[in-house]
Amino acid sequence: MDFALPADIQTTLDQLDDFIEREIKPLEQADDNIRFFDHRREWARTDFENGGIPTAEWEDLLAQMRRKADEAGWLRLALPAEYGGRDASNLEMAIIREHLATKGLGLHNDLQNESSIVGNFPTVLMMRDFGTPEQQAEWMPGFLDGSRRLAFGLTEPNHGSDATYMETTAVRDGDEWIINGAKRWNSGLHHATHDIIFARTSGEPGSAGGITAFLVPTDSPGFKVEFFWWTFNMPTDHAEVTLRDVRVGNDAVFGTVDHGLDLAQHFVHENRIRQAASSLGAAQFCINEAVAYANGRTTWSKPLSTNQGIQFPLVELHTEAAMLRQLIRQTAWSLDQQHHLELTHAVAMCNYRANRLACDAADRAMQTCGGVGYSRHMPFEHIYRHHRRYRITEGSEEIQMRKVAKHLFGFGRKP
Repeated sequence: MDFALPADIQTTLDQLDDFIEREIKPLEQADDNIRFFDHRREWARTDFENGGIPTAEWEDLLAQMRRKADEAGWLRLALPAEYGGRDASNLEMAIIREHLATKGLGLHNDLQNESSIVGNFPTVLMMRDFGTPEQQAEWMPGFLDGSRRLAFGLTEPNHGSDATYMETTAVRDGDEWIINGAKRWNSGLHHATHDIIFARTSGEPGSAGGITAFLVPTDSPGFKVEFFWWTFNMPTDHAEVTLRDVRVGNDAVFGTVDHGLDLAQHFVHENRIRQAASSLGAAQFCINEAVAYANGRTTWSKPLSTNQGIQFPLVELHTEAAMLRQLIRQTAWSLDQQHHLELTHAVAMCNYRANRLACDAADRAMQTCGGVGYSRHMPFEHIYRHHRRYRITEGSEEIQMRKVAKHLFGFGRKP
């Protein structure tokens, strides 16, 4: 068994590094754009007087980065060739996401809104796999040129992990559906043209069947963004939404009626393994920075790193990162060979452990670097606040541990 990094992937990483140095770093440094990444970052990024959503200047800079990455052939790397991509495998994407996150904060890969020179396009793959030919013809060009932007409306005020108990309903009325309900943490709605709304169309509360996904225009009568939730890490794009007698046609049904949760599973599996890789990269960055600081800091006439109290916690984190790296890469490789539903437990293991590791590494890096580590002049507080959310969103770590337990103990397995 060969555990060496494939030569073609190493070449890709080298080319990405060269592109970052030639095209992205100069843009990051131009016109005081560094304010979005230094100690001013949260204030530069956030329109505090407009609900806490991202500032126009911040999103404009991200758009410039994406245009450069697209022109260079990097943005769509993971997409199929028919959409201008290179069909990058899950293994390749996991290695790339870790590599970019290990480089630290920067315009090349800002995880706060999943913006990266190598894009993550789960909605494109959802449309490819679940959209009708008519929807694909209408939506695919818009996804890629930015004229169509999807938000994701699954969680509700009274239901998060227990999504099968959702209270939002959709009822047929001739050739239309009438949707009523509410959504919480409905991400991306500050600029989305449409929202994927999951609603119960049949069946009983608690049943995975009977839930349908709809592509709902955000300017539909009765669709209202009540406010945006302010979060531990700002800016926010997480809306509270109400839907009152919102009407959509049959052409708004996304996927198969009553089987909408198939889309949700597709979305989270695509995201979770890549998020795990990114969290691992962020953790390794924190470890590396803490080691460098400890080696360069002199206390009581000797390097701080000579103290075992400094060494051992970082050794523990570095060891866990090394073990997790192999699990993530093995799981990503397996996703390229098997159906994603066969690997739910493995993806869950990768995701919850990596997200926790990122938080632990950021916290330890703060402690190692002392007051400077706690300050906003080092990136650890930002990394901690950002990655802390992933221990809750897209499946809390408790829910993911339950998925592992279900596999381990055989719960729900056919006799």
